[in-house]
Amino acid sequence: MKKLHQDTLLIHGGECIDATTGAVNFPIYQTSTYAQESLGKHKGYEYSRTGNPTRSALERLIAELEGGVAGFGFASGMAASSCVFSLFSRGDKILISSNVYGGTFRVLDKVFARFGIEYEIIDMRDENALESSLQGGKNHIKALFLETPANPLMTVTSIESVAKIAKKHEVLLIVDNTFMTPYLQKPLELGADIVVHSATKYLGGHSDIVAGCVVVGDKELGERIAFLQNSIGAVLAPFDSFLLIRGIKTLGVRMQRHCENALKIAQYLEENPAIGKVYYPLLESSGDKATQESQARCGGGMISFELKGGYDFKTFLQSCALIPLAESLGGVESLLCHPASMTHASIPKEIRESVGIKESLIRLSVGIENVDDLIADIQNALNKSKI
Repeated sequence: MKKLHQDTLLIHGGECIDATTGAVNFPIYQTSTYAQESLGKHKGYEYSRTGNPTRSALERLIAELEGGVAGFGFASGMAASSCVFSLFSRGDKILISSNVYGGTFRVLDKVFARFGIEYEIIDMRDENALESSLQGGKNHIKALFLETPANPLMTVTSIESVAKIAKKHEVLLIVDNTFMTPYLQKPLELGADIVVHSATKYLGGHSDIVAGCVVVGDKELGERIAFLQNSIGAVLAPFDSFLLIRGIKTLGVRMQRHCENALKIAQYLEENPAIGKVYYPLLESSGDKATQESQARCGGGMISFELKGGYDFKTFLQSCALIPLAESLGGVESLLCHPASMTHASIPKEIRESVGIKESLIRLSVGIENVDDLIADIQNALNKSKI
């Protein structure tokens, strides 16, 4: 059979049909353990922390979608990232891109730093600065952790360029692909070594599960991650694995609508006299359009923006009738977020502001509703927020 298109893989990739019964929806194997025929002889499964058929089906699916050799399901996106960070040892250093998700910063700053694993924030779009840091930290820096587009300022970094620098210095490149998903962007094909996802977001797509995924492009790395996944044990449950497989089946049609709606809203916001600045990769004003188009299908469903003076952002957040103020993103419903007090509150104020995350910044996860209804809701809230 010829190589399938991504839209088809979403539905038929991995192990989509149960070999035992022929069920077209892979079953939920809700079991913790498995009967063994004799000592050391079993049917591929011993204990569900180590492996479960439903989770295995999900893991094969996400690996195939990302173009990797092995995939792994975790209980959350942070569990996925934490497992990857557990590859490193005391004295190792990880360079992280500026304005990463606050939870990523928190776990490095408050947890892994206590174990002697260091980190440094760097703008990875500045290739000279990246080269300089890697040369200065030779034999000490072991990995680069990159978000693109970055959360929440939507800055875009060339994965291919950073991957070439990483390989030159023999360090791992880890890419958080949550915002783009494998439907829009394939970091492994661009040279990354590891991809992580908060599958709670677009992969699940319905705000009804918490999950994480890791995909690797190298067999040896896969073996190391598999050991850590089993040893640490923050694995994805069978029922959540089932829900994630179900969510992924509609990823393509959802992402198309997310992208279509987001571009229209970004253009509306940019032309709105109440808005001071809009952050969206496909706007000419972003300066990132060419890079984004070179490595992703579209701009995604995330927008950030700032109101002009004379408008109160707190009143705006309270005045949207259709779009709720809530943590998370990537569901079918649109969500508003205040990064400084919500998703990025764990980052010290001086660091937040140094990378551009202001108190007035608003993040919008654009859902799949009718775009005219969303724009009307935003405009109504802007009218109410005028001082």
